[in-house]
Amino acid sequence: MGNSFTTNCINSMELLFVSAECYPVAKAGGLGDVAGALPKYLTQLGHVTKLVMPMYRTKFLYANQWDVVHKGSSNLGNWWFEFTVIKEKTNVLGFDLYLLDINGLLDREKVYGYDDDSERFTAFQIAVLEWVANWQHQPDVIHVHDHHTALIPFMLKYCYRFAGIKNLPTVLTIHNAEYQGWMNWDKTIFIPQYDIWKWGMLEWNNKINPLASGIKCADKVTTVSPSYLDELKYMSNGLEALFEYEKGKCVGILNGIDTNVWDPQQDPYLKAENRFSANNSEGGKAKNKMQLCEQFDLDFDKPLICFIGRLVGEKGADLLPAVISDSFYHVGRSMNFLILGSGSPDVEAQLNMMTPISNNDYNAFIGYNETLSHVIYAGADFLLMPSRVEPCGLNQMYSMRYGTVPMVRRTGGLKDTVVDYGEPGGYGICYNFAAVGDICHGVWRAVELYHNKEKMAGIRRKMMQLDFGWETSVKQYISVYESVVR
Repeated sequence: MGNSFTTNCINSMELLFVSAECYPVAKAGGLGDVAGALPKYLTQLGHVTKLVMPMYRTKFLYANQWDVVHKGSSNLGNWWFEFTVIKEKTNVLGFDLYLLDINGLLDREKVYGYDDDSERFTAFQIAVLEWVANWQHQPDVIHVHDHHTALIPFMLKYCYRFAGIKNLPTVLTIHNAEYQGWMNWDKTIFIPQYDIWKWGMLEWNNKINPLASGIKCADKVTTVSPSYLDELKYMSNGLEALFEYEKGKCVGILNGIDTNVWDPQQDPYLKAENRFSANNSEGGKAKNKMQLCEQFDLDFDKPLICFIGRLVGEKGADLLPAVISDSFYHVGRSMNFLILGSGSPDVEAQLNMMTPISNNDYNAFIGYNETLSHVIYAGADFLLMPSRVEPCGLNQMYSMRYGTVPMVRRTGGLKDTVVDYGEPGGYGICYNFAAVGDICHGVWRAVELYHNKEKMAGIRRKMMQLDFGWETSVKQYISVYESVVR
């Protein structure tokens, strides 16, 4: 895929995205990447695309110029608040970006992790709808993402305050159904007055469940890969029956990646002399690998197996210490491991404790570092993803774009994007279970593949020519929008 789409859009729509994250403004995971890319590609197809998110106090906020476009007020239960909506002046992201500020709630540095997150995101959603209700026209579709914005479909349809815009079509995209935004019923006072007979549209398992409410009330529901949609019917943290019941309006659409941001030929996070294409990948990857080996005291001659991500059970990160130890014991110290991530204090501590016993074959960087992640994608030989849950996964697509072989568990989007190199046309390493034995066998296969230079080079070329751009996915989203507008 090139830098922009060439397809002309026949029926232009106005689309309002409502999200808790958007790269590069504020990002905690894959939601931020999607929210920063999908609107841009929709705009390139001729649609009017706008995104509104909370005004966190981030570097992006202070580094850009803004216009105040709206001031309003509303209430969260008994608390009256004022809010401000500002718009980025220069269209730097390729679409209209709006930030919504509520003093005392949204003026924080982090996206999540506060005791009052329920109040923060409920107030944000109320303010968004107050703002939309004041528009001189109406958007064609409101597209909300995950539980942080999933009360909007309910509030539009059933809260008396928004009766003037209640017919606006809504689409909910689920990036991760593990997190549902549960609230006890004493917090129902936060939601603007609604038709009390519709309380069941908020409820799931005796709690207010914003994600469940969004699934019930949105006109269409999408998930970030087809396989993840199938999995949600039997593994969705309590919502299995709901997904089965609402399956008629659910669609699985695989995420794309922003091929302008993730491009080893022009990646600004890589040293200029270390950038590469599919035609000179061997030399380019060697330079980046050398940089990593020097920084982390690793052996350049051994295959470099890396992990990038949150150190949580969902990602299988708790298995990493045993996988590394068992691989050294059973396969031999014939590979390097490098870990980049943060999360569970227990996992962080175990990974740090392993550093002193390294024999130039193990290291860990506990934390988040965007530059380092790009260098790892560019310099690693293999990327390990032993996920228990992976709705789509973007890391495996990034790694393949940079010629790094993904080692993945067959689940969710990993199943949809990676074909084992032992199968016809395959290019990755796949295993069925998030279990130490399965993963260690994958490590053994990686070491064997690494020493087959000709096969490794062929797989690298094949991966780098795969198209994981947004073009196909965007067309599927447009079909969804058109279905709810009609």
